Amino acid sequence: MESRDIILRPIITEASMVSLDDKRYTFEVDPRATKTQVKLAVEDIFDVKVAKVNIMNVKGKKKRMGQYVGYRKDRRKAIVTLTADSKEIKLFDEE
Repeated sequence: MESRDIILRPIITEASMVSLDDKRYTFEVDPRATKTQVKLAVEDIFDVKVAKVNIMNVKGKKKRMGQYVGYRKDRRKAIVTLTADSKEIKLFDEE
């Protein structure tokens, strides 16, 4: 898999924005990706050094529309911690 196929998108939530101060970034990753693949992909795309990767599987929530019941899709999250000497990852264009 290519690096851009492993990292699908950044997860922008209130909790993930608070952890940016500790150089911890949250990404949605491919369900088949391993910790090593995520580490290499982040280092390749953003040109930083990764200290640690934590991965979790998130089950899709049950949703209803009237009498019909469905589920959101399952996804995989990776929390990536950068080394102290790494630069920040720019998630937004700040001009």
